[in-house]
Amino acid sequence: MKNPATSHPISMTRRVALCGLARLGASPWIGTRIASADETAPEATDFQIACMTLPYSQFPLERALSGIRAAGYRYVAWGTSHQEKGRSERTPVMAADAPPAKARGLADQCRDMGLEPLMMFSTVYPEHDDGLKVLQHRIRQASAAGIPQVLTFGHTEGGNRPLWIERFRKLGPFARDHGVVLVVKQHGGSTGTGEACAEIIREIDDPGIRVNYDAGNVMDYLNVDPIPDIQSCADVVHSFCIKDHRNWPVDQDCGAGLGEIDHYRLLQPVVQTGRTIPLCCENIFAPLLPRPTEPEEIDRLARRSREFLETVARGLTQPQGK
Repeated sequence: MKNPATSHPISMTRRVALCGLARLGASPWIGTRIASADETAPEATDFQIACMTLPYSQFPLERALSGIRAAGYRYVAWGTSHQEKGRSERTPVMAADAPPAKARGLADQCRDMGLEPLMMFSTVYPEHDDGLKVLQHRIRQASAAGIPQVLTFGHTEGGNRPLWIERFRKLGPFARDHGVVLVVKQHGGSTGTGEACAEIIREIDDPGIRVNYDAGNVMDYLNVDPIPDIQSCADVVHSFCIKDHRNWPVDQDCGAGLGEIDHYRLLQPVVQTGRTIPLCCENIFAPLLPRPTEPEEIDRLARRSREFLETVARGLTQPQGK
């Protein structure tokens, strides 16, 4: 078991345990017997707490990575773009047409800094004219970089469900062949809830396509309570974009634990999945207050979000009575 205070995995998964047996020379038969004996017991989820580079988008990418590491994170999720020095416009973290080798290079840079990349944005709607092509290339990039998940979402005005299903049926096997999972989060419109996203994912029924849950978006765009909503999709949730939300005194997204969403109730439905589930902090900011203008202020907010989520995850995975 890793120490949650360092953003390492909260618990050991069966996969890790069996790999350890294999290294010790245990036979597959023994591993199977162990798994079978334990198959009725729920396994704890392996929560990986990451920070997106997105909160640092007004600063260079390298400053984002160093700040995230300094804030105590072991995991990172690539945002969309950053304001690099000497450039008038923001530079994409990874251009949609960048060669996979470039993604591998950035992933190596992250790992050299002590950060394991867990997720990257696709930056394209599934129904876009080039959606299939771009998503396939994003999957190639992620595969080359060793990034397990690519994130996509629908348009706030609604989505083309038949086209989504048609394209996801092609993308599921493609993602699996590359060792990547394409995750779909809520973004208003017809796929603005976890329930709506899960209906599509279950119809496709391919392990290469799963749900990312964004409670802040569910509450923000549609004013839906995410706590009952996640109950309807927990079986297919494989990651979270972490952002909180307040409806009072202003309608505003904010960092985890600073809004109205109960994160203990939010994560409880996925505590015993046996899966590795990234919790990627997308919004870390305080409500009502101006956005920070100095990167050190963002570092402090990033640390606060990590510590809050570690406390929640540790509490939920702690055996009762301990």
